[in-house]
Amino acid sequence: MQPSSDSIRVDKWLWAARVFKTRSLASTACDGGKVDINAEAAKPARRVRTGDRIEVSLPRGRRRILKVVGVGERRGSAEAARKLFEDLTPPEPPRSRQAPPPFREPGAGRPTKRERREIDRLRGH
Repeated sequence: MQPSSDSIRVDKWLWAARVFKTRSLASTACDGGKVDINAEAAKPARRVRTGDRIEVSLPRGRRRILKVVGVGERRGSAEAARKLFEDLTPPEPPRSRQAPPPFREPGAGRPTKRERREIDRLRGH
């Protein structure tokens, strides 16, 4: 069966759209159930077409939702990759600032190793 020119393998598209650094990483993500096309699990050879909705689970709990706008055979610049999809991912909530290290009473003894590291981090060492 000859693949049509208006579709492309999902692993190849994810690589061309610069969602993953390598095609093998994209393929592994598909095999691991991290990629859904139109709310269905996708294997690496699954074909994507213009208009498909792709949901990708990324490390650290992030999830990207992309709408396919174009199919590119080759990986190009980041500018060219942005033309392949429309990003429907909702914005992440703002991160809260980290609380300052606990105050240590004068004369309470020597700081612990963890406290020394926090002090060094504050001083920029």
